[in-house]
Amino acid sequence: MLTINFHPFQNHETERLLLRRINTNDVNEVFALRSNPEIMKYIPRPLVKNKEEALAHIAMMDEKIDNNTGINWGITVKGNDKIIGIIGHYRIQPENHRAEIGYMLLPEYNGKGYITEAIKVVVAYGFEQMNLHSIEAVIDPGNTASEKVLLKNGFVKEAHILENELWEGKFWDTVIYSLLRRNFKP
Repeated sequence: MLTINFHPFQNHETERLLLRRINTNDVNEVFALRSNPEIMKYIPRPLVKNKEEALAHIAMMDEKIDNNTGINWGITVKGNDKIIGIIGHYRIQPENHRAEIGYMLLPEYNGKGYITEAIKVVVAYGFEQMNLHSIEAVIDPGNTASEKVLLKNGFVKEAHILENELWEGKFWDTVIYSLLRRNFKP
């Protein structure tokens, strides 16, 4: 079984981005991300309704980092401290050396390659620092933009599970993409 330790917290830089720890100063951006129906349409989770709920979401992310059960980074464009998205490892399975990667981005930043750039460094962290064997991404089959980003980063389609999640009275399909450590190309 893996021993996960996110301390000290590590920021990451890419050519254009800084991935850093999210804090309470990011409440407006977390609210903008988690309350936007367009961003959340493929994520079967409740919309954040106000800034108090956004602060609670930040506190939950902090707790996961503190307890070594999950890690998130705020995605920022170098030179601007405002987060434009969130990316991280969720649903970590230490017994299986596996974690799920998830991400979201403000719509005005779509199509610029930022998520592709952020995924590369977060996947590298998963394999090199967390010692994962595999990383999965669970997406809605209608989320073709996410599918393209995952394929571009070496993920392969592992499964299409029919109507396996009930959300707001509707059964949703999920598609699982994965990347094995041995297939990772930094």
